[in-house]
Amino acid sequence: MEDHNFVVGQEFPDVKAFRSAIKEAAIAQHFELRIVKSDLIRYIAKCAAEGCPWRIRAVKLPNAPTFAIRSLEGTHTCGKNAHAGHHQASVDWIVNFIEERLRDNINYKPKDILRDVYEQYGITIPYKQAWRAKERGLQAIYGSSEEGYFLLPSYCEQIRKHNPGSVAEVFTAGADNRFQRVFVSFYASICGFLHGCLPIVGLGAIQLKSKYLGTLLSATSFDGDGGVFPLAVAVVDIENDESWMWFLSELHKALEMNTEIIPPLTFLSNGQKGIVDAVKRKFPTSCHAICMKHLTESIGREFKNPRLVQLLWKAAYATTIIGFKEKMVELEEVSSEAAKWLQQYPPSRWALIYFEGSRYGHLSSNIEEFHQWILEARELPIIQVIEQIHLKLMMEFEERGAKCKSWFSILTPSAEKHMIEATNHASTYQVLRSDEVEFEVLSTERSDIVNISTQFCSCRDWQLYGLPCSHAVAALISSKKDVYAFTGKYFTVACYCAAYAEEIHRIPGKIEWKKDGENTMDDEIRVVRPPKVRRPPGRPEKKRMCIEELNREKHTVHCSRCNQTGHYKSTCKSDVCKSIEQM
Repeated sequence: MEDHNFVVGQEFPDVKAFRSAIKEAAIAQHFELRIVKSDLIRYIAKCAAEGCPWRIRAVKLPNAPTFAIRSLEGTHTCGKNAHAGHHQASVDWIVNFIEERLRDNINYKPKDILRDVYEQYGITIPYKQAWRAKERGLQAIYGSSEEGYFLLPSYCEQIRKHNPGSVAEVFTAGADNRFQRVFVSFYASICGFLHGCLPIVGLGAIQLKSKYLGTLLSATSFDGDGGVFPLAVAVVDIENDESWMWFLSELHKALEMNTEIIPPLTFLSNGQKGIVDAVKRKFPTSCHAICMKHLTESIGREFKNPRLVQLLWKAAYATTIIGFKEKMVELEEVSSEAAKWLQQYPPSRWALIYFEGSRYGHLSSNIEEFHQWILEARELPIIQVIEQIHLKLMMEFEERGAKCKSWFSILTPSAEKHMIEATNHASTYQVLRSDEVEFEVLSTERSDIVNISTQFCSCRDWQLYGLPCSHAVAALISSKKDVYAFTGKYFTVACYCAAYAEEIHRIPGKIEWKKDGENTMDDEIRVVRPPKVRRPPGRPEKKRMCIEELNREKHTVHCSRCNQTGHYKSTCKSDVCKSIEQM
């Protein structure tokens, strides 16, 4: 069947297989079918082109579902048009064509469907038809958006059942139980964060692209090797101040359930007012910094000058007040408007030297890295979005938990690399001892004071990053101290292993959990309807504005006959023009 040719006596498992084969042949050989008779026992068709003698007849064999070709008359005399569409290339046919590709790549775009159909069959199909086929294909593979909301309570129940201690709750609004919010945090994530991660929480949001839209809110942290560590996620119908207050409240409850005292935390976000207020209210003892990646991207978009971005990063990383001020003066020289714009963000909220909390060198959150986990799944139903995160988490916990067992160093690889570099630099320094704990460390460029008791260095790197700087390492070695005893606990392999000690268990398919969850859940809780807000049909409109056209002066038209402005010679109605025309 590779060449799509038929012979008399050829058999097919059933009528459906035969219909599919004849349709495939018509599309591949570029001829249109005209069906004369088609039912469960007979199929008669001919070429739709006028004058073409080709005709086929197939029948069902007795006492079997098998279909066999009984007659095949004539050969095609019709012409072929490789660039035209085809009536047999229906949406259902395209769905069958793209199903396997769609399973492998959720982000399989309509333009890719158009290309692949043309390359394989030499026909063109409308973009809208390809778009509909993709939508229908995703629904066939992953279920509809409506089913996703309906089964969401059962799915949350399965999360709690197979991962005890996890938090998974659905919240609805109105008498008809319209979806409002869902919060999910796995027990392994909560415990791993409390026992092995840096006390830093990055907050972010990403828009979903499913039929009913919505926004995914997320809280992530860093493990001791700098890896992204998802702590909690939520999907809300609308992102606003209220939804952020709710999300931070649920996060506080999840942490409170697993520890007597929540440690002082540092939050990183884009600095929007709703997040700032929610953090201040729900975590009053925490510190809140603006993500430097967000801040530099904002100033870059606003002023289109890469030099400003570079200076802002250098100012943020400055470890002395003098160094910070120097960079800010340079920034103002490049653009006074940018310096004025930056005043809305106090340095205490983004610069290392002025920030009161501990960021361990992390000026930016890793929220963008986490968003990559679900970037392709944003078009899928809500359950599939959460399941994508669950599967990725399960894989990362398993891989990282196994990886750290092969580490024989005291610190994680990234921290160990830092210590090796610091030790190499320390070997070139001269150390002067003042007393048991205080030292002066001399290098070719500078002199620094180190206090090993308070873990202080005048270069400020030790305090800011949680790992001894090269000056501190030189002082510790000269006093015959173990440098590893003075590193932050979060960078140890033991702490890293604790972060991934708990296992995230798989959740069975919905065929299994629909059954065992059917009788355990309240009917009113189980029925969740989708939100009323829906994605508008068609492609989103693009608003384009040409700056050159806005700045360009209006062209004044001129009449060559009457020397007046506002019209051309052809539309002139003056008496002078009329007299000229009469002559």
